[in-house]
Amino acid sequence: MKILQILPELNVGGVETGTLDLAKYLVGAGHKAVVVSNGGELVKELESFGAVHYQLPVHKKSIFTIIKMIPELARIIKKEEIDIVHARSRVPAWIAYFACRKTNTVFITTCHGYYKKHAFSFPMGWGRRVIVLSNVIARHMMEDFGVPHERLKLIPRSVDLDKFKYTSPDKKRKDEFNIGIIGRITPIKGHLHFIKAMAYVARSTPRLKIWIVGDAPRSKEAYKEQVQVLVKRLGLWHSTQFLGNQRDIPAILAHLDLLVLATTTHEAFGRVIVEAQACGVPVVATRVGGVIDIIEDNKTGLLVAPADPTSIAEAAIKIFKDAELGRTLAENAYKKVQEKYNIKLMAESTIDVYKGALSNFRILIIKFSSLGDIILSTAALRAIRQKFSQNYKITVLVGEESKDLLFNSPYIDELLVCDFKNRDKGMAGLLKLGDTLRKKNFDIVIDLQNNRKSHILSFLTLALNRYGYDNHKLGFLLNHRIKDNKPLLDPITHQFRILKMLDIKSDDPRLELWPTPQDQDYIEEFLKTEWLSANHILIGINISASIGWPSKNWPLHHIAKLCEELSRKDIRVVITGTQKDLPEVNALINMLKNIKIINACGKTTVNQLACLIKKCAVFISPDSAPLHVAASQGVPFIALFGATDPRRHLAPVEDCAVIKKDLKCSPCYKSNCKINKCMESIKPEEILEAIDKLLK
Repeated sequence: MKILQILPELNVGGVETGTLDLAKYLVGAGHKAVVVSNGGELVKELESFGAVHYQLPVHKKSIFTIIKMIPELARIIKKEEIDIVHARSRVPAWIAYFACRKTNTVFITTCHGYYKKHAFSFPMGWGRRVIVLSNVIARHMMEDFGVPHERLKLIPRSVDLDKFKYTSPDKKRKDEFNIGIIGRITPIKGHLHFIKAMAYVARSTPRLKIWIVGDAPRSKEAYKEQVQVLVKRLGLWHSTQFLGNQRDIPAILAHLDLLVLATTTHEAFGRVIVEAQACGVPVVATRVGGVIDIIEDNKTGLLVAPADPTSIAEAAIKIFKDAELGRTLAENAYKKVQEKYNIKLMAESTIDVYKGALSNFRILIIKFSSLGDIILSTAALRAIRQKFSQNYKITVLVGEESKDLLFNSPYIDELLVCDFKNRDKGMAGLLKLGDTLRKKNFDIVIDLQNNRKSHILSFLTLALNRYGYDNHKLGFLLNHRIKDNKPLLDPITHQFRILKMLDIKSDDPRLELWPTPQDQDYIEEFLKTEWLSANHILIGINISASIGWPSKNWPLHHIAKLCEELSRKDIRVVITGTQKDLPEVNALINMLKNIKIINACGKTTVNQLACLIKKCAVFISPDSAPLHVAASQGVPFIALFGATDPRRHLAPVEDCAVIKKDLKCSPCYKSNCKINKCMESIKPEEILEAIDKLLK
């Protein structure tokens, strides 16, 4: 693998040390390690073990610099043929995210801090994988930044046990008692509380030495002066050393008898704690953030309340007076460091994250309506699954009324349900749904719906590759699109024009549904109650297309005439439809008087309907979803078309008959028609003739 890590600078610090450690391990394991930063004193060490460094001003919080750096980083990514870009700070994350989108490169982040919920921080949650250092940060990223749990990976910081050598506290303690605090001199690190605590400790601890390791950034020089003034005011100046930034932290720890971490706010992890524990230094730390993941109170260290000098002092005095306690804490802590915080474990866990990010991709298929169109999409679903059979998780976004259709599909891994009539209603609902989809971190979106809503949702996923039709319905929001010039293509071929952009061929146009054994049992029991014998031929008739398309419907008096003719041939008829079709069915029953038909209207789910149609010798329907159900079950059917064109709406099926009258006004695609001549012109005799041919 070729990994690029990007961070602000390569000077002393936990982020920098972690970057260096990982880069060294990557090179040793045969991978290529590239680091981009503004440079620093660690660059020579980085390059000494074979890593590559590029210096760019990726530390500047300037929108102009960020925009300027995006193409620069993209150039490096292409030049080095990078597989993964790993961002370790917020400004680099902004640059890296957009550079990765330009180069189609995997983007990963590590959250090294407890970030404020601010727009500037959000890119830290945009990685395909988001590495967190502690459980506290994991919860923070989920709750405040909406990162799904499945994208979070917990990998604590590590310590190089070859550099940080363990020495028992018994061998260190001499006349002086050395207490140190290590870290940047900033308010959040709690130096003022630490100094106040040391004033208490000094009263009961002779020959106390206080080591302050680290320096203040330029913006915090006034705070550093405040700390120094407090040291003088409390009479600690002669026992306190301000050592500034130190490269050789192991040497510092080798002389410490106690380390104090006085952080007042959430600490992402606390690398200095495990470094101290690796060296056998007991630790007193405030109970904040990831610190509680490292220290088990009174077992591997002592935890105290933040911003509480008295508690810090009492804990420090306790360890000074009880040498056995200090030794026990140090030994227990060292065992934990060996087991959980070694470099090999951290590096291998990170490499596993890289491999997972490169081998696990996500596809979203958008097809939320209508019922018949979703059935028509099953051939496309099968082809997509066959193309992306390994390392791809396929999700389908479907409408509330159609979710049962795909519930048992073997071709998808996840079903997302939208409800544009209620929960996802209006632009606010659409944007909220888009936010949900974006958090899923899809790599590919295939828009089989191809309308304005679906194009907006495709864009809102922020997926790198979005496929669909450019049909003047916001199709420009897709970055892979094909002109939809409304050719006379059947719906299967029409969908596969999109899939062709993904090199998916339309070799198998079969439609499928996946009813359960329970669905089959339900239909068996239903037909038994209707006294259908095994010798009866069963013909299914779908009574209407839909409430919104009355112009598609075959007149009721023709259906009645057909039922009478079939009855004379001792053929049973089952009428299918929805609950809304019951008035029509009751009218039909009244017209037939002495003929016993089977009324299944409103009595089946779609999957149960599939089992019922499977029992039919022939199924008859106007242009509607049950036609496609029949096609999915391999049942011969007769399709009645008038207002719509069968060339555009019928799946390519051999065992069927299409009856349509070629009138000047058809296909008109009008939902209502006063005369409905196109459907009126289809006579029962034609249907009977088609039935005979299909039965033979």
